[in-house]
Amino acid sequence: MHGPDVELDGAEFDSRLLSPGRLFVPIVAERDGHDFVADAVGHGAPAYLTARGRVEGVDAVAIEVADTVQALMDAAAWARGRLHARAIGLTGSVGKTSTKDLLAGALGTTFAVTANERSFNNEQGLPVTILNADERTEVLVLEMGMRGWGEISRLCEVARPDLGIVTTVGASHTERVGGVDGVAKAKRELVEALDPSGTAILNADDPRVDAMAEYTVAGVLRYGTASMSDIHVTDLQLDELARARFTVRTPWGEARIRLAVSGAHMAGNAAAAIAAAGVLGVPLDTVAASLERTGVSEMRMEVTRTQAGALVVNDAYNANPTSMMAALDALAAMDAMRRIAVLGPMAELEDPDEAHRQVAAYAAELGVQLVAVGTDLYGVAAAQDPLDALGVLGAGDAVLVKASRVAGLEWVARRLAGDA
Repeated sequence: MHGPDVELDGAEFDSRLLSPGRLFVPIVAERDGHDFVADAVGHGAPAYLTARGRVEGVDAVAIEVADTVQALMDAAAWARGRLHARAIGLTGSVGKTSTKDLLAGALGTTFAVTANERSFNNEQGLPVTILNADERTEVLVLEMGMRGWGEISRLCEVARPDLGIVTTVGASHTERVGGVDGVAKAKRELVEALDPSGTAILNADDPRVDAMAEYTVAGVLRYGTASMSDIHVTDLQLDELARARFTVRTPWGEARIRLAVSGAHMAGNAAAAIAAAGVLGVPLDTVAASLERTGVSEMRMEVTRTQAGALVVNDAYNANPTSMMAALDALAAMDAMRRIAVLGPMAELEDPDEAHRQVAAYAAELGVQLVAVGTDLYGVAAAQDPLDALGVLGAGDAVLVKASRVAGLEWVARRLAGDA
């Protein structure tokens, strides 16, 4: 270490987001984070990790390490041991961020909760979440992402989850793990990491998730519409904005749930949140009241209206075939006369041609007009300007905007909504 001892108030890997007093951790990826050390120090970082040696002319403590990401993970493992908190790990091909948001809202009625910001769910985001947790934190809600085998196991070594939630297994990152069965193998690393005193919370409506019960020594709670679900969703209905209203029967009683977010698939996410909150002792009526007012992260079934009265659904944060079809179902259920899906490419798929064709066929089956952006894989020519392709929108129109993160398609939704 080069410099005096300093007191740190957490860590950050993005110099633009850094709060004064936090350690800056430069990540070497497409860009080398070491190039932004001076910016981070200018934003108030009293110290920084470095695998490149001390940065000349920067007045901050330099902590030399062999690998900045590994050092960040090691620091988070140390911090996790100092927190007197229970941890909930969440993973899944679809729904993990929304489930995290709903669960954090429900638990926040009773406990001091720390959860990942946005989708900071990898080997950078998860440790930063732990390091930035207030010492009074009672529950950590930790979303866990993966792009290959072993990644969730590594996150679990740091997080040491007491509960594990698996939402779905779908065709996401399939090119890296050899198909959907490979995704299931990677996702089940979460329940494999649980102790016998823990609880695995599994989606009974997804056969690959349900089968994970055989791979854990922890107790198991199942949720979903399947009749054997411990948290059983029944009488599911959608309102004019496709927001779910349903009855849930649980080990802690029965309640009528009204969600503030659109999509029938959100009922499953809410049921997972109900299960975890119930295990931790939050009363069911308290959870139900929380779900009625809790939203989810931006660009996930985010519904607005244009000045002319058209509905715009910004679900542009990410996409795979499973989430595409769920979003199309929600669009089809909305109170509209004309429904249009502005769809960009889905990335990291084992068979992208077939996946895009399936989504296009499903849109046609639902009577949804498709406007493709940035790809011809849907079987229609990509629009040069999706706004021009949409034409004049008004009351009675509903537009879904969705693509993988690399497409950055949220600008379309924001332009339609008048935000940019």
